[in-house]
Parts: sequence; structure tokens; C-alpha cells
Amino acid sequence: SGFPDPHLYESAPPWLIPWEDHRPERLQDLLKETGAYRVVGAFRTTLLRPLLEEEHNIAQAARYLQGQGIRPGEVFSTLQAIGPFTAERGYRDGPSYVGHRVVPSIGGGVCKISTTLYNAVILAGLPVVERHPHGMPVPYVPPGRDATIAWGALDFRFRNDQPGPLVLWAEHRDKTLTIAIYGAYDPPQVAWHHEILSIVPSRDVRLPNPSLPKGEERRIGDRISGFTVRTWVTEMWPGLPAETRF
Repeated sequence: SGFPDPHLYESAPPWLIPWEDHRPERLQDLLKETGAYRVVGAFRTTLLRPLLEEEHNIAQAARYLQGQGIRPGEVFSTLQAIGPFTAERGYRDGPSYVGHRVVPSIGGGVCKISTTLYNAVILAGLPVVERHPHGMPVPYVPPGRDATIAWGALDFRFRNDQPGPLVLWAEHRDKTLTIAIYGAYDPPQVAWHHEILSIVPSRDVRLPNPSLPKGEERRIGDRISGFTVRTWVTEMWPGLPAETRF
């Protein structure tokens, strides 16, 4: 259908953040230094069927995200934080979207980082500067809530418009990625809204594979319909009227 199981994605209150009971010493030091004492936005996504070295790449990118600080007024670039995607930086072959195909590439799968961070940023009420959707639906968030990245071309960026610094922390455990944003302000209550404007029915695409016996066919992926989606959020800040962002 293109819509993943709702249990595969959710906002992450403190009791669902795996490190909150025993914060790593480095994180504790950063929060004390910056005064970013509370979780202002956190989100987690689960990928049930990782391909190739996708899990390794997600975990590696999460380690690069850990402890990233964002000063007031600063624009944060996901690409600059976790890239470039090279073997020297610990990345391996993972799945990437190219047209209507899934192909292996170094660092493939790290869009789960940008997508999960995008949802955490929205929950934190921070302004998005740059965000791009995938060419196909992803299996871990609904259409309209994803964010793809590609080195040198597509980035996910957001701005810290709060008066104090922010700190990021991320971990990938048991196929689930959790990203939290720490700050020193009261975040808004956020509601997502989706409107499906059109659906592009899925179809089979047959490609030659010389390695298969003559006459044999093999399915390498599930059929997924395409969507044109209008997505927006409503924010309710403490003491202020509701604000809608498209």
C-alpha cells in the first residue's frame, strides 16, 4: 500500500529513548556544558528487512551524529555531519534508490538517518531549511514524512531558531534508530496531517538477468504504489495560538 505499519515509527518520549536511563558520560557532559537539559524532540523508526549492509551504515551514521552541537541561529547540515559516504569513513554497500530500482552503493541506507532526524526536528518545532522526498515510498514512515540525502546534491538542513544551543544524540539498536534533540525550551505539541492528492498504481518491471536459468523469473521487491501527497503540521506552542506549517 505504501503506508508502513504504524508500529514502525513513533515519537519517542523519554521512556522509549534507550539511553535515557543511563546517559553516556559524553552526552551528560555536553548537556551540562550547553544547558540543553531536556529532550525537545525525539523520534524512532524500525526497519524490519534491512538490505545488504544497511544496518551497519545506519549505525555508523548514528555514531557520527552523536554529540553534534547546534548554536543559536546556526543551520545544521546532515550531509556535513555524517558524510562523505566512503569506505574510509566506515561505510559499506547498502541499498539506494536510482529511478525505479534499488541498487547497492557505498553508504546506502543512511536516508533513514535524515528521515528520522526530520521527524524529530518537526516535533521540536524547528524550521526546516532544506528537505527532499524520495523517488519511491520508504518502508518506515508514511509518504510525506521522509527526507532523502545524496552527497553533493541533496541535503536535509534545519535551523536552530531558539536562544540556546541544541545537542543531538542517536543510536541504532535491534533494527530501530532513535534520534533525540536536546534543548532548553518548551517544545510545541505537533500534529501531522496528510492528504493523498493522487495515486500512481504499481506495476511489474521485468529486467533481464543472465544468471537465471532460461524461462525462470525471480521477484526482487514488493510492488508499491506511488503517491502525490500534501503534508502539513499544526504546532501548538505553550501560551500561543496554533500555527500551521506546510
